[in-house]
Amino acid sequence: MAAPRRVIEFEIGADELARLETVARSRTEAAIRVERARILLAYRAEPSSTAVGARLGVTHHTVQRCLRRAVRLGVMAALDDSPRPGKAPDITPEARAWLVSLACQKACDLGYPHELWTTRLLARHAREHAVAAGHPSLARIVQGTVCKILAAHEIKPHKVRYYLERRDDDFDAKMAEVLCVYREVAVFKASDTTVTGVAIISYDEKPGIQAIGNTAPDLPPRPGAHEAFARDHEYKRHGTLSLLAGIDLLTGRVHARIEDRHRSREFVAFLKQLDAAYPPQTAIKLILDNHSAHISKETRAWLATQPVERFCFVFTPKHGSWLNLVEGFFFQNDPLDAPPYPRRIQGRTQKPHHRLSRRPQPRPRHPFLDLQNRQCPVIGVDPRKRGTSTPIP
Repeated sequence: MAAPRRVIEFEIGADELARLETVARSRTEAAIRVERARILLAYRAEPSSTAVGARLGVTHHTVQRCLRRAVRLGVMAALDDSPRPGKAPDITPEARAWLVSLACQKACDLGYPHELWTTRLLARHAREHAVAAGHPSLARIVQGTVCKILAAHEIKPHKVRYYLERRDDDFDAKMAEVLCVYREVAVFKASDTTVTGVAIISYDEKPGIQAIGNTAPDLPPRPGAHEAFARDHEYKRHGTLSLLAGIDLLTGRVHARIEDRHRSREFVAFLKQLDAAYPPQTAIKLILDNHSAHISKETRAWLATQPVERFCFVFTPKHGSWLNLVEGFFFQNDPLDAPPYPRRIQGRTQKPHHRLSRRPQPRPRHPFLDLQNRQCPVIGVDPRKRGTSTPIP
């Protein structure tokens, strides 16, 4: 008569169960941890070491060892190997802390020509100065040991990661103002009536566009010879140009100019183009960044000659140009790569780009246009009856 099966009982909490399932599905965890997590989950579903071993491709002895470890050490501790007997570590915790403190300094501050540490340089510096600093256990440290110590503390002194310091104290208020303008657009589009008397323009500049011209005419496709247009590989440079563009968020129309530079006079020329494109009674509201040309004396002097409610500027916060929808237009429509823009511009021009200005534009779509009332500071207020922007002073 066969002996009754003995069930090894252990408790798995809800949090431990979720962590075990995560480890069992992981593709980056150590294979032994994944295997042990699957053993514990399979035994929880079917408490038979033989059946679990057959399903996972291990022996029932392996399953039982894993279960006994879970009973003795705990479920999550059973996933890791037990400490092996061996030589005691020579490097003391104080020495490791001293090495980490060195890694947190710049090499140039300690007299080296390098700005940042390399692991080889850090190991050499530690060998040369460890005894004097009172850490003789580091007198023979090698580069590999330095890498292990730094990896254990998640420090990479040989790399630089950039961060962005917040320089606008009114960032939240300015962002809310821009989002309220986008909420206006959503309200206008949701209304059944045709919007008149207001135009909302998202404006920005794209400088540094290379003006490249062909040195020979393009050859048309020819059956049996070449199926595509043939273009000579040589080209002629005409310097760089700047694209000044604004999208009417209500109609999708794009207003654009190609200029040599993007100074105040070019920005004023763009404003004159907008002034000619809309009826005199239309209020033009622009969303734009904090470029100096937008608030210069020349720009202010020209705006002073216009009616008070003709132009209204809404500035994005500093380092918040990603709030401007026209940035997506520049990203999706690279004048050098995306058709129908020409790859090579035949010389300089001061006229609006005919392909850019005549191209049918889709209605702009953006997550900000789907804002709910709870995301707009002016809840329940019709933006057509409330000014959300302030004219430029």
